[in-house]
Amino acid sequence: MSDDFDLIAEIREDQGKGASRRLRHQGKVPAIIYGAGRPPRSLAFDHNKVLKQLENESFYSSILNIKVGGKSQAAILKDMQRHPAKPRIMHMDFQRIVEDEEIKMNVPLHFIGEDVAPGVKTGGGKVSRLMTEVEIVCLPKHLPEFIDIDVSALELDEMLSLSDIKVPEGVEIPALAQGPEADRPIVSIHVIKEIVIEEEEEELEAAAPEEGEEAAPEAEPSGEEPEND
Repeated sequence: MSDDFDLIAEIREDQGKGASRRLRHQGKVPAIIYGAGRPPRSLAFDHNKVLKQLENESFYSSILNIKVGGKSQAAILKDMQRHPAKPRIMHMDFQRIVEDEEIKMNVPLHFIGEDVAPGVKTGGGKVSRLMTEVEIVCLPKHLPEFIDIDVSALELDEMLSLSDIKVPEGVEIPALAQGPEADRPIVSIHVIKEIVIEEEEEELEAAAPEEGEEAAPEAEPSGEEPEND
């Protein structure tokens, strides 16, 4: 768990799309914080500072320290909306946390030992990462920033599944409680085959003009203006 992320927030009283639009024009990110048995609170953050924090992968799976005035609140990022075409954060949702209440989060998977795995080193295969994060449940004090997946012993045509993940103490993967059908593969090693699709000779011959034939002339313009759609 990391407590290195401090976010300075200010209370926002105005609500609605118009108010959020004005905040964005001022270089701020509208946000909301909720949970822990307290009413939701509308906040605003400095956009450039938030954008800088987001460059760190751990931000998404860490306990964040949100400061409002002289008070601090531990929280996690639950949702974030980005602009579809610009590097701009449109809105953020935070959930307050308390020490004795479990939280549910997605944490990144870090794959190690890929270059020494027998399936790669001697089998000529390539590693396929089928999942890059996993949903976990734990108390805040047990929240990992990421989970390592060791693939150094993986042979060609072998894979690892959710049930193969070695989670830290106090951490559970809720999907595994849904039965064997939820035990999804997370990484595999296979030889990736390239298939070259060639055109049939008959098709090529049919497309080519016979010897002595000329290509059909293009239609001459009629002189009429094209119709507008």
